[in-house]
Amino acid sequence: MDRVEFVVDAALLDRLAHWGGNVSALHRELVAEAGGARVPSLATLHRAITKAQAVNAPPPRDDRPEPPDPGVAMSMDELTGRLHALKVWAGDPSYARITTLVNAAWRRSGRPSSELVGRTTVGDCFRPGRRRLSVELVTAIVQVLHPDPAYLAQWQQALQIVAGQRRAASQVRVYGALPPELPLFTGREEELRRLRDTLTPYGPVVIATIEGMAGVGKTQLAVRAAHQVPYEKTLFVSLRGFDPDPGHPPADPVAVLDGFLRQLGVSGSNVPHDLDACRRLYNERLSGSRTLIVLDNAVDADQVRPLLPSVPGCSVLVTSRRSLDALNPAVSLTLDVFGRPEALRLLTDEVGEAAVHEDPDAAARITELCGRLPLALGLIAAQVRAKPGWALADHAEWLDERRRAGRLDDGVTLALDRSYENLDADRQRLLRLVALHPAEDFDAYAAAALTGGDLESVRTGLRQLYEDHLVTLAGDDRYTQHDLIRLYAAERAHEQERPADRRAALTRLFDHYLATTVGAMKILYPTGADRRPPAPPTTAPVPALTGSDAASAWLSAEHPTLLVVATYAADHEWPTHTTRLAEVLFSYLLYTSYRDLLAMNDRAAAAARSIGDARSEAKALSAQGVAFTNLGQNERAADRLERSVELFRSINDVRGQAHTVMNLANLTFYHRGPAAAKVHYEKAHALYLEADDRIGESRSLHNLGYNEGTLGNFDEAIDYLTRALAIHQELSDLDSAAKALSNMADIETRCGRLDEAQQHGQEALALSRRLGNRNFEADALDALGLVHTRRGDPERAITLHEQALALKREVGDRVAEADIRNGLGEATRAAGRLELSVAHFEAALAITGDDGMAEQRARAYTGLGHTLAEQGDPVGARGFFERALNLYVEHDMYEADSIRRLLASGTGSRTTTS
Repeated sequence: MDRVEFVVDAALLDRLAHWGGNVSALHRELVAEAGGARVPSLATLHRAITKAQAVNAPPPRDDRPEPPDPGVAMSMDELTGRLHALKVWAGDPSYARITTLVNAAWRRSGRPSSELVGRTTVGDCFRPGRRRLSVELVTAIVQVLHPDPAYLAQWQQALQIVAGQRRAASQVRVYGALPPELPLFTGREEELRRLRDTLTPYGPVVIATIEGMAGVGKTQLAVRAAHQVPYEKTLFVSLRGFDPDPGHPPADPVAVLDGFLRQLGVSGSNVPHDLDACRRLYNERLSGSRTLIVLDNAVDADQVRPLLPSVPGCSVLVTSRRSLDALNPAVSLTLDVFGRPEALRLLTDEVGEAAVHEDPDAAARITELCGRLPLALGLIAAQVRAKPGWALADHAEWLDERRRAGRLDDGVTLALDRSYENLDADRQRLLRLVALHPAEDFDAYAAAALTGGDLESVRTGLRQLYEDHLVTLAGDDRYTQHDLIRLYAAERAHEQERPADRRAALTRLFDHYLATTVGAMKILYPTGADRRPPAPPTTAPVPALTGSDAASAWLSAEHPTLLVVATYAADHEWPTHTTRLAEVLFSYLLYTSYRDLLAMNDRAAAAARSIGDARSEAKALSAQGVAFTNLGQNERAADRLERSVELFRSINDVRGQAHTVMNLANLTFYHRGPAAAKVHYEKAHALYLEADDRIGESRSLHNLGYNEGTLGNFDEAIDYLTRALAIHQELSDLDSAAKALSNMADIETRCGRLDEAQQHGQEALALSRRLGNRNFEADALDALGLVHTRRGDPERAITLHEQALALKREVGDRVAEADIRNGLGEATRAAGRLELSVAHFEAALAITGDDGMAEQRARAYTGLGHTLAEQGDPVGARGFFERALNLYVEHDMYEADSIRRLLASGTGSRTTTS
């Protein structure tokens, strides 16, 4: 055994990196250099290098600043810049040293020497100008420079976003009902019986799986079985596990949970933004229900696991082309092609007994030529029905000729080719063009836009394609396609449609979505509609959006599609459609999903940069800043907003600067307090005046008023709000007027002007109800609740706050929910319900978290201090008062003085909060 001791220093490790981590090559070099002198054996060298690599990783340093945040990167160059900054942060090791550490880690994981990396490849990851980065290699580099799992996860997310890999995966449509069953369903009786017996809505969670090749009928069996089991609710989603179109990658489980939660009644802005939180809320919403979850076309067990509920009474039915045994299903079915009797029965069911009885040999030949595959048999049966003048023998001969000619080699392609050739020219074109639609499903209006045809003719054509098994119903007037059919039809489109014609069809489609979105937003958000991008001219039919309900329903139905369209348009040279969609949809996405607001404007910013449109890029960056503000990601919010201000300044867009400075003020208010925010609100107001923007002027006055009230400057606050209200009313911006009245009531309550507060609160309530604005109705109810607590009528206050809370949960306003919870805590304490008061204050703290929303956190701490004092716990009360004081002082809020006096007295207080 080799006992030679051998010391491996940094120089030797660098030489190893030169050889790409190949220890054998290094050993040969050492032997050659030794000139016959003794050198360690290859085994000894391996051991020594492994030991040296384990002890030579960069040591942790507690005195370093925070490592660079990869999440602020918006391009490949910016991401490589962040990677270089991480290298410097880690002590600026050489590329050779990083290569050595990466290869050592890979070797320990079992990677063969042939797959190790060289120093040049590692160095290239740090250089700008790259169009692509190896996600695997960059992840490994980050891991050796800063091996914290949470930090590594930030890099993995940033890599996916910049590389565009997550955008399509996060765009998925989820349904709260099952797709319709096929009119005819043949065979699979034993499989149906086993599924019915297994999927019972009682007891623990049940998992059933259906596996099999494409076209074998997994989805139709799952849908058939799901329709036959007695569940109260059903959730259905295609996980796109094997879609051949790279634009439809497997669905991200977080995006699926987002959709499920919306179907379960969670508003968009209340949906959490990480997997664990989504799962907790998912199980909470499923608890006590009997829900069947159908997960169609899963890629593997890992994609499914996050979507499995953990509450009794729920069952899961999964289909996949791969084995799902890792899920330990209660029943696992593997579908094969039909046996000869079943295949013949399907054909008979579809074309009629008379035709099959007349020529059973031809029928049998057809089933064999189709490989006895249900999808292929259904397509051919539709063509048999469409050609009553042809005998079954004619169809069999045609198929046989195609097979002998070597033109087609599988049953599905054979059947598709037959189906396609038997369509008339209009239906062929309709099939080709709808296959170009970038989203998972579409309605008749979208199909009409693609073809340029009239709506009724297109609807007739879609019904015929459905009867021919070439499209599938996804809901009322909505259609989808089996992925194999869509791929076939898209290939025909690329063969038979000129590139200019394909582009014209998609342009008509994108114009249709943009024009209808503009119309819907004009109905729902009329103020400032003239400042949003106008609708493009279009001759395509559009749905009649006769009021706010219809407009809201259309946006809700097309929400996933609009995100897909924005991404596709940005990536395929329709950049202005992306930027205009993002700008038009800003207010809608702000109140429905911060995640989608961020995704939409991420694409819009990139699209704008690609064509040098600084104004659109600045608007998209500002919108991203708003999204990050609401997600609590302060550094990213500030980065986007500061970039936006600079861009607006570079093109001398004063109004744009004002908007973004206002958003910076809001970010500052929530995370640094009103004193720090004041200068930004004042700057925004001055910019709006310079731009002669009356809407912006009024809203900046409005925000200045609330900010001054938070600082305790009540006279100034009411003056600002009064001036803002006058302009709101002058411009007929009645929603803002309702909000201003509520804020005036809130400020007047704080300074004891209860008569004025009650009057303004009632005016706000009446106006909000007249406008149908449930969000601002909740604000008015909350303001009136505060008035009644101060007037000594806590029971009435509790009722008003509870009504407000129900409305805010409906619209998903978490910040306001914390405010109302604090109001309920104060009212229930005034009513003597101390335990309930504690619960409300603790609920407010749970909403605020540990960062941001300082005003509400401090208010909750103050309320808990008063409640504990009344419960006879002065020590506990003092602890909460001290926490409240720290926040009030940190954020320059006026309540600090009253808390100081209370703490100076050395006792708790039995008075109501200020």
